[in-house]
Amino acid sequence: MILLFSKEFELITKDISMNNEFMKLNTCIHHGISRLDHSYRVAYYSYKIMKFLKLNYVEGTRAALLHDFFTDDVDNYGALGRYRKHPKCALENAKKHFSLTPLQEDIIVKHMFPVTITPPKYLESVIVDIVDDVASIYERVSATTHEVSYTTMVIVTMITNFIKFL
Repeated sequence: MILLFSKEFELITKDISMNNEFMKLNTCIHHGISRLDHSYRVAYYSYKIMKFLKLNYVEGTRAALLHDFFTDDVDNYGALGRYRKHPKCALENAKKHFSLTPLQEDIIVKHMFPVTITPPKYLESVIVDIVDDVASIYERVSATTHEVSYTTMVIVTMITNFIKFL
């Protein structure tokens, strides 16, 4: 993923970016990209929207970056269980490594609303939830489009090679 972050965004997220445990998200595949790249995408676009709306973009950006802070496998919970459980896992991990405010905790634990049932308390939480949904859809479509394009290319190549031998 190539995003050009502002200096302010980099300052807000610097200590998180330097955390070794957080950086392990780079090894976790999420929607066809690393969970780290996904988290940065969600954090950056949340930052831009919250700053534009004059909300608490500093706390919101930090929480958005931590919204998927888990490296353990939650696949054994099934699809619905995975969606419900991973926000709690992310919150537990974030609390182990960083000091969080009630706003940040709400953002992290409720970023999967309505699957997580309890609605967000803050507008910043709603923004991160929506940005995460849009980013997830974009990443899934991009990954699928790439796979379809690759598959199409392989099929066309096979047909072309088959025709050569006729």
